[in-house]
This record gives sequence, structure tokens and C-alpha cells, in this order.
Amino acid sequence: MSRYVAAIDQGTSSSRCILFDREGRVAGTGQREHAQVHPRAGWVEHDPLEIVTNVRGVVDEAVAAAGADASDVAAVGITNQRETTVLWDRATGEPVHNAIVWQDTRTAPLVAELAGDAGLDRLRAITGLPLSTYFSGPKARWVLDAKPELRARAEAGELLFGTIDSWLIWKLTGGTVHVTDVTNASRTLLMDLGTLDWSDEALDLIGIPRAMLPEIRSSSEVYGEVQAGTTLDGIPLAGILGDQQAALFGQACFTPGEAKNTYGTGCFLLVNTGAEPVASQELLTTVAYRLGDGPPAYALEGSIAVAGAGVRWLRDQLGVIGSADEVEALAASVPDTGDVYVVPAFSGLFAPRWRDDARGTIVGITAFTTKAHIARAMLEATAWQTREVLDAVRDAAGIACDELKVDGGMTVDELLMQFQADVLGVPTVRPQVAETTALGAAYAAGLAVGVWSSPDDVRANWREARRWEPLMNGDEVEHRYARWHEAVERSLNWIPPTAR
Repeated sequence: MSRYVAAIDQGTSSSRCILFDREGRVAGTGQREHAQVHPRAGWVEHDPLEIVTNVRGVVDEAVAAAGADASDVAAVGITNQRETTVLWDRATGEPVHNAIVWQDTRTAPLVAELAGDAGLDRLRAITGLPLSTYFSGPKARWVLDAKPELRARAEAGELLFGTIDSWLIWKLTGGTVHVTDVTNASRTLLMDLGTLDWSDEALDLIGIPRAMLPEIRSSSEVYGEVQAGTTLDGIPLAGILGDQQAALFGQACFTPGEAKNTYGTGCFLLVNTGAEPVASQELLTTVAYRLGDGPPAYALEGSIAVAGAGVRWLRDQLGVIGSADEVEALAASVPDTGDVYVVPAFSGLFAPRWRDDARGTIVGITAFTTKAHIARAMLEATAWQTREVLDAVRDAAGIACDELKVDGGMTVDELLMQFQADVLGVPTVRPQVAETTALGAAYAAGLAVGVWSSPDDVRANWREARRWEPLMNGDEVEHRYARWHEAVERSLNWIPPTAR
């Protein structure tokens, strides 16, 4: 039998391919970064063709690194940056515009127009989401509006729409398969959470022709075979999960109440809520996963726009650190922030506030403040925002999590992980295999072809590597949390209504 399952992890800043063995251990990896395109303030784009080229390259690199060939690989799974949007020509496979990235805020005027007098929540009962620049539907509408001829072509089925998973599968199958899975579809503002199909009401409101949409499938089934000139040609593509749902799956959070937080460019906390969607005005109600023709599992999600991106800002824009791994030592050189708070609302605040008018703020600066205080405050901002999200989960679902499973690049920062446990009052736990996003996609693909027989096999593979217990005095935590809220209030209403 094949020894490995491959996972393509297409993220905001890079594309990776990782081969995992049956115990969930990494056997080989390939990774390439891609350019971040910023045509205007608040606009973020990627070149879809660069992403495809990189994905093909990292697949070959990972297979070579594992000393494997196609016969060693049972299936390929895909996990991806979710709301990032691509429109392309069905006949030529060429994109008609750069991919518009999930962070992009150019659709703010359109979102306000769509909200009208009915408000931003007019589709929440159907989709589980507020109208926001975050999601894919308005981004696709913007592209259609950018060139008058595109809408007619889209209505005729000549143009295709997809998130990055759909784009990659189209290209990796030689333009023969146009699908997405329920987790990615649930992030478009276009899918009915109850029926798991495209919503006519949402399509009509946002102005998206059904003819350009992919077929919605489960997260774990065979969609087609790789036919892209790679070493894995002929291997089944058998798993799709949006990146945060993939991390939830890779962390084996299969029981209602189990939660994970991924610390990457942004910060994304998901809590499994079981077989029924839970409504919330502060969080996103989303599909956690669906295996084959089985019932879906749902989740509540708190999306935080800036986590690791804040550390990169300290490095690239301020020159406070020379590399990202220097931030912990700098932050640890002071015992606290000196009552300085950073609110990294670079393009507004996501959950639980959803404020497009907020902008980044540093408050509490005195002549005593050093770059170390600011660095520490930037790290602590991630922990405070996570606390806000878990408070919102408790209020919406009545779920008080006993521990928080953590993953992503920032979890190597011991200072941050300890502070996170302190402000939550529950342990933070890091698994032995840190690549949980890619691992979740591998598990979804492997389950579809019989490498693993059930989620119980996945849970049996999970191993704890490090645990941080809360140490800070509770009164001190609550005092600092109140100060955080005061800092956030000072970040609001910066962008006047006429400029949004």
C-alpha cells in the first residue's frame, strides 16, 4: 500500500506541499513564497498563475524530499486561504483579474450599498455571515463590475468563479473539474448553511450568476485526478478544507466544545458546535467539515485580521526587529508593556467587533516607552483578541472550553503562549506535529481513499508536545483586559462614513 498522503497548503504568503505518513508524521516538504501585490491602500492581490506555478513546484519538491514517487502517494488533499477570490476564463484557463485576497477592503462601498436599510446582517440567517469585505461574494461582484463585458460572459458560463481551492483543482485536473467544498463555500456569503447549496437570495442580492459557480461537494471524497505535469499525475485529489477548518480537523477537534486557535498572518479560533449551526451576532457560523455523504459538522469562528502580520509590520515597516524570531527576546526584555497597548486594526477589526472604521492604534506611550514595550504589546494584542473571541463563543453557544489547542508559526513564542493561557484562564496546548493545517487536508484525503478508516484513527495520531498552564493572578488579568477594551475604543471611528 502507498506510504504517504500529500497535502497542498496554499496560504496567504506561500504555497507548501507536505507528505505525511500513516502516523501523521512529516516525510517531505516543499515551500515557495509568492508576491503580495498592493495596488492601492487597503487593496491586496495575488497572481493566480504564480500560485499555480509554485504549487506544481512544491509538489515535486516534497515528493523528492521524501525520497518517494507517485506510487508511494495514496491521495492529495488541498487546504487554502479561504475567501481569496479568482475569476478565470473557462476556455483558456487564464484569470481575468489578479486574485483578490481575503484581507482586501476595496469592496467596502459595495458592502455598504448591499446592506442598505436592512443592515449588514440581512444574509446572516441564511449564510451565517455578516455582509463584509472579508468574504468572496462581494469580491467576485467587484471584478464583474470592473469591466462591463465580464458580467455577460459570466452569465453565459464563459467565466468561472472560485476560491483558491477551486482554482487549483481546475488547474491541477487540466481544466476538467470545477468544485469547491462546503467549508470554502460557507465563506463566500453565497451558500445556505441549512441546504449546503448556493442561495438564490444571496446570489440575487450580491449579483453573482449561478452559471459561474463551482459544484459544492463534501470535504472528503475523490473529485478527480492530478493531470498537471507533476510527479503526482494520476493520483486522486480527494480532500478539500479551508485552512482554518483543516487545522480544526488536524487538531482532532471532533467533539462539540473542542477548540483550536491558529496563529498565522491572522488569528483564527474555531470551536466545534456539533450537528446544528449556532447563531451569533459577533462570530461567524460556518461549516467545520463534511465527510462524504455524512452529515456536516458546524463551528463558530472568530477571525482576527492581524497576528503574525503585526510582527512582520514591526520588522518591515518600523525596523524594530531584524527578523520575526527576534520579537520574543525583545518582548521578554521587559516585565510588562508599561501600560502600552497596541490595537493592530490595520484595515479594521474583525470578530467580535466587525468595525471597518477602526485603524491601528498605540496608546499609553510615555517617555519611558521603548521598542521592547511596543513589541510586547503587539504580541499581547493577539492574546487579548483571542480572549474576546472565546468570551463571544461562551455567550453564543454556552460553551466554556477546558483548553485551547494551538498551532501556527507564532506558537513557538513561549512568551505569547504563556500569556495566552494566563488571559484565558485555561491551558494552551501545542501538538507534536505543528503542521496541523496541512495535516487536516491530508487526513480528509486519506479518509476518502481508506488510508485512515475513521476520525478515531485521526484522534489516535494526535500527540501533545507542550502545555502552558495559566499562572497570572485573575484580578490582574481582568484589570489588564479592561485596559485593552479602553484601547480598542480609541481605535474606533477613525475612518469617517464618507470615506468607507
